Amino acid sequence: PAWMILNNLPVLPPGLRPITSIGGLVVASDINSFYRKIIIRNKRMSPRNNLGIFDTTLGGSWLSWCYNLRQVQEAVDELLRTGSVDAGRPLKSLLDGLKGKKGRFRQHLLGKRVDYSGRSVIVVGPKLKLHQCGLPKEMAVELFQPFIIQQLRLQGIVFTVTAAKVLIADRKPIVWSVLGEILKTHPVLLNRAPTLHRLGIQAFLPRLVEGKAILLHPLVCPAFNADFDGDQMAVHVPLSAKTRAEALSLLWSRNQLLAPSSGQPLLLPTQDMVLGFYYLT
Repeated sequence: PAWMILNNLPVLPPGLRPITSIGGLVVASDINSFYRKIIIRNKRMSPRNNLGIFDTTLGGSWLSWCYNLRQVQEAVDELLRTGSVDAGRPLKSLLDGLKGKKGRFRQHLLGKRVDYSGRSVIVVGPKLKLHQCGLPKEMAVELFQPFIIQQLRLQGIVFTVTAAKVLIADRKPIVWSVLGEILKTHPVLLNRAPTLHRLGIQAFLPRLVEGKAILLHPLVCPAFNADFDGDQMAVHVPLSAKTRAEALSLLWSRNQLLAPSSGQPLLLPTQDMVLGFYYLT
């Protein structure tokens, strides 16, 4: 059928097959190599080329024409589906760029990197208040860097963004002091995947802690369906005053006392907390 015959080959926009220079070396997308091969082989099929006019009445010319036709088809197949090898290096076809975890769909459309967010393993923080979480210092200083720079300039400690970044990079004591003041009024959102109901993401006031793990109050674990056997959680920073106010009014962990589905209380002591009560009494 006619719809199976490809007469016009779509060409990707240059932005999707970039040519860049790295250290004086020009690096081109593999897709460009495929298009180049198709153009060269397709020109051989032209009635007039460098070799003259194809005469299909002669057996040799007919065989040559069929051979060139097959080469064009193979070049198109390499572009769309199979890929090839150039100088021992495999070239990625259009299909290779779409499929898999690193493909266009999963990497750029179904999921994207989020600014002002982080991720780490959660560990128990029994000394925290219900509405608090422990945020690693190194993570916090990166997440709240714009706020730190703003406060350093407002307080007259530095006068340029560059000078503020130098202070932050050197981890000067004033940086931790400013960050501690910022965290008193800036909540963060903690999310544990999969987020199956609205309690899967809640707002907490962060406290600076040493190490690289996020500290979580044990009583809020049932809402997240979390435990401390290696679970990871994502932390997000609301940037505007409006989003911070909304987080504290709608998502603050102190307000999430009952399960929205059944109305049953969520903050119930379990496991080692019950054992501790028994031991103390």
